[in-house]
Amino acid sequence: MTRSKLTPYLFLAVPLCMYSIWVIFPILQTFVVSFMKWDGMTKMRFVGLENFKRLITDNYFGLSLMNNIKWMIGFVVLSIPIGLALAMLMDQKFPGHKIYKSLVYLPMALSFVVIGQIWSWVLEPTGGVVNTFFRSIGLEQFAKPWLSDPKIVTYSLIAAALWRQIPYAMVLFLAGLKNVSKELVEAATVDGATTIQRFWYVILPALRPAVVIATTVNIIDSLRAFDIVFVMTRGGPFYSSSVMANYMYVQAFHNYRMGYGASIAVVQFAITLGFIISYLLNVLKKEEKE
Repeated sequence: MTRSKLTPYLFLAVPLCMYSIWVIFPILQTFVVSFMKWDGMTKMRFVGLENFKRLITDNYFGLSLMNNIKWMIGFVVLSIPIGLALAMLMDQKFPGHKIYKSLVYLPMALSFVVIGQIWSWVLEPTGGVVNTFFRSIGLEQFAKPWLSDPKIVTYSLIAAALWRQIPYAMVLFLAGLKNVSKELVEAATVDGATTIQRFWYVILPALRPAVVIATTVNIIDSLRAFDIVFVMTRGGPFYSSSVMANYMYVQAFHNYRMGYGASIAVVQFAITLGFIISYLLNVLKKEEKE
């Protein structure tokens, strides 16, 4: 191989090496540990599928999985339509539209840890912004213990996370709107198409790549939710707001069940990969038919 042909491989060698060390090797190690009984200090003992069998009867894991599904539904069903609506609004030229666009995007500059701290204060039961607002307008019945009621705590966390997730979808759709043919929109207007018809038959099909990306990223983010849950509730009360990543962390690093925690991580990885592959294959099939 000549030197000119070898040069690109040399440039790729360092990032590939780093990627293998920090990503590929930990994934393979997690798969191996999932078949072991290990407390992180003593010698590993091979137990086969025992950890995975235990997951089937673990009610707290089942609760964590259901919470992840709630996160996924919330992220896909709420963040994408709201993000698209905001993008359509912010794409218009009105006084101060750039300032409003920056303000809406601002949460994206914050990490989920910071957002968790902010929303812990906002949802605080006695002096929090939400409950204080309800009490000030005479609607005390709507003031709730948002982070300590098992029935609503997961939805409170999803609402807090959506504050950051919606701007991300908005930015994707704003970029997609730049590729919408203005000539087609004008032609549809001349032909008498209503606003809804123009959106449904002209704008939305052009935004399909952005929809695919937004949906894929939201599914991944919902299934790997951890930071904001850990900061705001630690998965409580009584595991009612726990998600798979949080439950894996508790089992591995609090209860020193590394093998069991690794099995949870493997299941989480498999579910995420399965959702993404099935969704992308479905999208590709639709594109082939068209």
